[in-house]
Amino acid sequence: MANPTALPLRLAFTAFALSSLTIYSSSSSLSPSSSLTRRRSISSSSASSTAVDLLSLLGSKESAAAVNARDANRLRSCLRFLVPFPAPSRRRRDILATDPTVDGGEADDLVWRPPSPVLELARIAVDSGGDPASIHRTLDVTVIPVPDVEGSKECKCELTRTPYGRRFVNKELNSYMAFLFEMIAERGPSVGLNVSLDRFDLFHGHIFLAPNTGRLGILFHAKEYPAYEKKVFPFNMGYCQTGSNLTYDDSMNLRNILWLAPLPSNVTKDWVAPGVLVVLDARPDGIIYKDLVPEYVDYVRTIYEDDFGEHVADVNYLNVGDDDPTNEIFIC
Repeated sequence: MANPTALPLRLAFTAFALSSLTIYSSSSSLSPSSSLTRRRSISSSSASSTAVDLLSLLGSKESAAAVNARDANRLRSCLRFLVPFPAPSRRRRDILATDPTVDGGEADDLVWRPPSPVLELARIAVDSGGDPASIHRTLDVTVIPVPDVEGSKECKCELTRTPYGRRFVNKELNSYMAFLFEMIAERGPSVGLNVSLDRFDLFHGHIFLAPNTGRLGILFHAKEYPAYEKKVFPFNMGYCQTGSNLTYDDSMNLRNILWLAPLPSNVTKDWVAPGVLVVLDARPDGIIYKDLVPEYVDYVRTIYEDDFGEHVADVNYLNVGDDDPTNEIFIC
């Protein structure tokens, strides 16, 4: 088993649950053998169904209408949109047009209808049938070593999946990735999510391609390394937690943020759904928590990207003090 001191929060909690269940007993009844299963068996089918329903609800009008009304209402009660959804009717026709004219100066528009390189990437994903290799081929072959991030190396902290990263060949794609991180930080307070773009809080997301549709998405994780606090957060998360002053509180419910690219038709050149940016509220009485948060990480409300589709890569926004935000993007 990997050393949990070098793992991010979601993986460290997995190792932690296996090796120290007694500390976690207040919220878990798993035995060491059963905890090897990634998700509690009673909800494995529910997780898949709920994730599919959520993607459908945020998709075309036809797919949204096909979701059971009761389940749709339960899901909507757990969605905190950072950009209005559905798009206002006066804008929807332009957003979904084949060749719309969109005012790129408005942040909402940049989510509903991103720049052309993002739309091209979204169509590549769908046309490939959801093949991660289609996205990998859009990355520059240049390998960039991951630099020290806010003293991480001094703490022996490895923030990324690999010690190197890459960027998209098209620089506008890198700019758009940075835009999404900054948009979450800017709009988050409007729904109760206050985040900082630093190595303890919001610095990474997981790119995925949805099943059936191939829709491109990113599941961002904020609140990654809360500070150790004996009464409130009595969990030692290893090297990367060292120096954290991030407080564990109810905003942990909002740590999962979902971006979906606009969805192109797989039959015509039209677009059937605009882009989406939404916080998934994993409060304990909601369907998101009950169906999508595994029991052994329920204390930190982690949702896994593979419930939404096939993992492609991680996108990291690393605060290295560069004036150009695109130089802070590392895809690993």
